[in-house]
Amino acid sequence: MAWLVTGGAGYIGSHVVRSLQKAGMGAVVIDDLSSGHREFVPEGVPFIEGSLLDSEALEAAFTATTIDGIIHIAGFKYAGVSVQRPYHTYTQNVTAMVDLLRAARKHEVSRVVFSSSAAVYGNVDVDLVVEDTPKNPTSPYGESKLVGEWLLADAGRAYGVAHTSLRYFNVVGSGSADLYDSSPHNLFPLVFKALEEGKTPVIFGDDYPTPDGTNVRDYIHVADLADSHVAAARRLLAGEPIDAAYNLGSGDGASVRQIMEAMARVTGIDFTAEVGPRRPGDPARIVASGEKAARDLDWKMRHSLDEMIASAWEAAQAHPLA
Repeated sequence: MAWLVTGGAGYIGSHVVRSLQKAGMGAVVIDDLSSGHREFVPEGVPFIEGSLLDSEALEAAFTATTIDGIIHIAGFKYAGVSVQRPYHTYTQNVTAMVDLLRAARKHEVSRVVFSSSAAVYGNVDVDLVVEDTPKNPTSPYGESKLVGEWLLADAGRAYGVAHTSLRYFNVVGSGSADLYDSSPHNLFPLVFKALEEGKTPVIFGDDYPTPDGTNVRDYIHVADLADSHVAAARRLLAGEPIDAAYNLGSGDGASVRQIMEAMARVTGIDFTAEVGPRRPGDPARIVASGEKAARDLDWKMRHSLDEMIASAWEAAQAHPLA
């Protein structure tokens, strides 16, 4: 008995696998290693290397053991890049999800925890996003995540699939020094790479309508996020009531400039960030309430910003320029 974790060799997925193990729940991983790392998958966890678009790989994943449900994390997650690569984004995030749900139906698997995104909201005009805040994604990435939520809702109506979607934005930190964020587009790896190379980190735009002109985001620790994925899986497994979507938000947020100041403080490397042009598709501010997730999924911010940076820096130092 196990949960199929798509993208389970990636940064977030690998933390989810370890959280499942900590909870005494089995895992099966499918990952094409386009951005994941084989060494992130613990020994003894069945691993299928392949894309969700590969029917043979999907069949192998669903037949590796008895599958209780799916925690679907795999996908193309770069909002800015998705503006230049919309077809690729939709293929990886929508077509692949249709194939996954079709395979799940074939194998009578009817529980899904979906890794959605706060990008479904787009640019918002409220200080705090809640689950029914209007959806207006500003990138193909955000659009594809919203379509994924619609697919699950349709699967629920048509086939009785029990599901929930978890929406979040900037995931940072590390739950173990051997698990690190190697994304070439995420803020923390970009800053660490610049520092390791003796370069000055860059802020992408300082003319946003925010207090200091830089993007304001929720920054949440990856281990806290992983635990809430598992809490959702357990709730589905128990047949307990669950909402269609939850925000995993801090209720507060931090600006990119504040992040840079904290980076200098925690790493002990004094620097003043350079300012570059905006990245397409980046909303000015998005901070979400985590109240409903706290009620149902044991969601809470268990790490301070400095602790998030310190854990991420430790993992990055163990894998320089990874």
